[in-house]
Amino acid sequence: MKYYLIAGEASGDLHGSNLMRELKGMDASASFRYWGGDKMTAQGGELVKHIKEMSFMGFWEVFINLRTILGYLKLCERDLLAYKPDVLILIDYPGFNLRMAEFAKKNDIKVVYYISPQIWAWKASRVKKIKAFVDRMLVILPFEKEFYQKYGVTVHFPGHPLLDAIANFKNELTERHFRETHGLTDKPIVALLPGSRMQEIISNLPTMAATSKYFGDYQFVVAGVHEHSQSCYNNLVAGTDVKIILGQTYPLLSVASAAIVASGTATLETALFGVPQLVCYRINRISYLIARKLIKVKYISLVNLILNRRLVDELIQNDFNDSYLRNALDLLLNDPQHKKHIAVGYEELSRMLGGKGASKNAARMISDFLAL
Repeated sequence: MKYYLIAGEASGDLHGSNLMRELKGMDASASFRYWGGDKMTAQGGELVKHIKEMSFMGFWEVFINLRTILGYLKLCERDLLAYKPDVLILIDYPGFNLRMAEFAKKNDIKVVYYISPQIWAWKASRVKKIKAFVDRMLVILPFEKEFYQKYGVTVHFPGHPLLDAIANFKNELTERHFRETHGLTDKPIVALLPGSRMQEIISNLPTMAATSKYFGDYQFVVAGVHEHSQSCYNNLVAGTDVKIILGQTYPLLSVASAAIVASGTATLETALFGVPQLVCYRINRISYLIARKLIKVKYISLVNLILNRRLVDELIQNDFNDSYLRNALDLLLNDPQHKKHIAVGYEELSRMLGGKGASKNAARMISDFLAL
């Protein structure tokens, strides 16, 4: 079978790579063409565009890059028709992928959407497009299945692939060796996860790093991504003692005592590693004002959304400042009852996400669909 996949950001690259691996295990003749990142590239096949060229965050950023995005859509349409896949597999990235779903459907290409866009948070009207242009929805959050069933969409819940990704993680270094390799001291670590897109890193990292000056008994370490250079990160933490480590998010979380995390998939990864966290987010002011009018959910972190209650603190936009961050981190580091409360909530969260084998389940669901 010929598979065409589109992922537009780091989390989609991770989940796409795991899905590709499982599809290869079930289909000896599998061939892939995709928009993705380094992890998908490691699975073989042909890369069309790298995610580092596709990460546009917020309404304003999309607007000023509209010509580029429209050019990518035209490129993708031509490429899809030339490749003639048996199925188009879309991974989140809704602004782009829903347009490609419509195009594919009109050209008699089967469409599977793996990892739902968060239309339950805003733009619920998009469910009409999904029902019209997507053959199968494979969702990874437990409440999403009920949401789509309500609208008559064919939907399956294979489980959450992060459970597999983290269960399969094997730290090749002992904690001591990890610290020595990266020039870290014996002080406990506060991990900083500022996001994967440069726009959100610029918005979030300087404030995260600045709070390190209040916590001299800890060392602050940024989980950087290879899509951006070391110098980009260095410029954003200038004047602090914060360390930068690229491409080592899971090893870093495995030894961290606490974490400050930009809202997104990383909040769930941090929780599944059992690391106490506080969540923060800041975006362009215009984008924030628009989002505040449109978004219909109570929380921004996946941890709180799935549990449907506030377990971890969230500092959003103006509340994400030096004073509030300092107080929230002090509570996280120094209040044993608060940490215990978070740990109990993490256990409940893990149970809600289902068992292991999500990527394999998703691959099997796709194979079964193609066999019809």
